[in-house]
Amino acid sequence: MENIKSYVQQHKDRFINELIELLKIPSVSADTAYSQDVIDTAEAVKASLSQAGCDLVETCDTPGYPIIYGEKIIDPNLPTVLVYGHYDVQPPDPMELWTSPPFEPVIKTTDIHPDGAIFARGACDDKGQMYMHVKALEYMVQSNTLPCNVKFMIEGEEEVGSASLAWFVERNQEKLKNDVILISDTGMISNQQPSITTGLRGLSYVEVEVTGPNRDLHSGLYGGAVANPINILAKMIASLHDEDNHITIPGFYDKVQELSAEERAEMAKAPFSLEKYKNALNIADVYGEKGYVTNERNSIRPTLDVNGIWGGYTGEGAKTVIASKAYAKISMRLVPNQDWHEITELFTKHFTSIAPAGVTVKVTPHHGGQGYVTPIDSIGYKAANMAYTETFGVPAIPVRSGGSIPIVALFEKELKSKTILMGFGLDSDAIHSPNEHFGIFNYLKGIETIPLFYKYFVELSK
Repeated sequence: MENIKSYVQQHKDRFINELIELLKIPSVSADTAYSQDVIDTAEAVKASLSQAGCDLVETCDTPGYPIIYGEKIIDPNLPTVLVYGHYDVQPPDPMELWTSPPFEPVIKTTDIHPDGAIFARGACDDKGQMYMHVKALEYMVQSNTLPCNVKFMIEGEEEVGSASLAWFVERNQEKLKNDVILISDTGMISNQQPSITTGLRGLSYVEVEVTGPNRDLHSGLYGGAVANPINILAKMIASLHDEDNHITIPGFYDKVQELSAEERAEMAKAPFSLEKYKNALNIADVYGEKGYVTNERNSIRPTLDVNGIWGGYTGEGAKTVIASKAYAKISMRLVPNQDWHEITELFTKHFTSIAPAGVTVKVTPHHGGQGYVTPIDSIGYKAANMAYTETFGVPAIPVRSGGSIPIVALFEKELKSKTILMGFGLDSDAIHSPNEHFGIFNYLKGIETIPLFYKYFVELSK
């Protein structure tokens, strides 16, 4: 352990600067204006894997953005770890809320990160966490301590649904053959208390369009006589939850996995302060489904949220208009046993059925994925817990995440191997939001911890 600590301290300035250079490239996969930047980032990742010690690194073409594949095979008889990460990032909007430009990384100290944090889009999700694995490999190669084989699969479409990754995995099962999959695209409880994510929610993401009259109308001449698509859309959305914040779509809960009282009690052992939670968000109270506490609402229960809504005139000043169309983007976070295709169909059927005769409704599915739960008695989980315990001094706590990584269920289906989610980010790191950041402590601690996972995984596999 002292060797890796010494190596990280010796090279930490270089590690930080390399990540900063990667964060400067605006690899926004959702916006075609950044297409060349996404491709440039892929090439930068490819170069970093070669420099870290991979014997083979390839740019693998897909129907979308390329996947960077790398490997170092030291003995085919030894276990193989497959590392997954993504080099694309979320759009930076709204730009005006950033305290520094999203693609001009800066290091700032905060109350949570007294050693500093790198502020930039992608700092935590997922460039910073992905790059920890590259630097961990560098250490193991340089110190001749790599105890097994390693493969890397770094994609550029995670933030838009990973469609090309599914295509690639289905066609490259032999290339990707492994004994365990290692991902750092989640978080942990705090810098004092590590945790391992054992569950992820699934996702169904749709866009809805409500159309009324064949053109925008004068709100004085037509107001009150013609259905206003914006008003109608607002009512339809409001009806999707009842007074207990229970989702009203028929059949939505039919396959929801209910946790036992014992399982809920285990979850409750994770340290959590409701007052700190509210203060961090500057809210007077929490809000959610009746009968569940906050840490259950955002992890083991399904949800439905509007992610964006628009229509009509939103410019400066006034324009008295009844818009012809109104739109919304809606995401549903799903729990294990809920199939995202089925939920999308249930939503579409219900949403179109509740529209009044004066409008027409179109539902366009965007992307989705299945939920996932990993057992805590597996070799991979035990190895991760041993690694965290050694670097943090306390065992990790198993937690379920409210987020979604749809490809995790795909990996188990296609590659027949379990995924271990070793996250080092914090809930306060503002991923997907303005001022995203990643603590220097967390970044370096990840580089220290990852080689220990390899060590203990190989030892436990014997």
